[in-house]
Amino acid sequence: MASLKELKGRINSVKSTQKITKAKQMVAAAKLRKAQAAAEAARPYATRLSAVMASLAGKVSGDSAPKLLAGNGSDKRHLLVVVNTDKGLCGGLNSNIVKEARNQARALEAQGKDVSFYLVGKKGRAPLSRDFPGKTGEGFDTGNVRTPGFTEAEAIAAELVALFDAGMFDVAHLIAPVFKSALAQDPVTQQLIPVPAPATSAAADAVVEYEPDEEAILAELLPRYVKTQVFGALLEREASEQGASMTAMDNATRNAGDLINKLTIQYNRSRQAAITTELIEIIAGAEAL
Repeated sequence: MASLKELKGRINSVKSTQKITKAKQMVAAAKLRKAQAAAEAARPYATRLSAVMASLAGKVSGDSAPKLLAGNGSDKRHLLVVVNTDKGLCGGLNSNIVKEARNQARALEAQGKDVSFYLVGKKGRAPLSRDFPGKTGEGFDTGNVRTPGFTEAEAIAAELVALFDAGMFDVAHLIAPVFKSALAQDPVTQQLIPVPAPATSAAADAVVEYEPDEEAILAELLPRYVKTQVFGALLEREASEQGASMTAMDNATRNAGDLINKLTIQYNRSRQAAITTELIEIIAGAEAL
């Protein structure tokens, strides 16, 4: 049985940990509101951009379509762009993203495809490098900026488009979390390059004349669409990280409180037992006299 001094030390240690988790929870809660607002504000723009692309893509023939829309005629080599966080203490968020990436890679390999990874963020590199050695060379480090924004998304998109133009891959898939609430952040996989032709909408059936022609507009719009998707993924990642961190730290704070209560009860019982033993020894000594 632990001594009273050891129990007291453990109680103080858990209390110190509880202070840290409580502070982390409050910081995450303060950042969550801003990150959630940014993620939700970006969604309507991406939706509207998809609608415009649907209108344009429906008027472009396959021979004149830009390469980012038509592809290079092959789907042998697949690149998985995995968006993880740079920091831990956010529950199972990163493990869920890695699990989604692993499942997608296994499914593609089962179809005879060649799979490689482009990693954004630090936390997914170690497990994916362990499971897929030699396939996680490319990536983008977002750890040197406080809050990744459009500048980082533009750099990531430009690098991906350059790799596509150089023939390094045929199809790219974006794997990133989608923020739903502080309790739910589900990883989602979507095709990024070549840009999937959006579903036909009412705007696609409207009689619209474009100046310049549709091909020139698409050539300008498609890289922007890739940037928008990557930017949205970074915003969703930030909101998901803060929500998951707030929930995880809240659970850790509660668990620390429960452990403190258990240790305090154990400490009081041990102290009471020690006092009782001393009283018995004193009484027995007095009677012996």
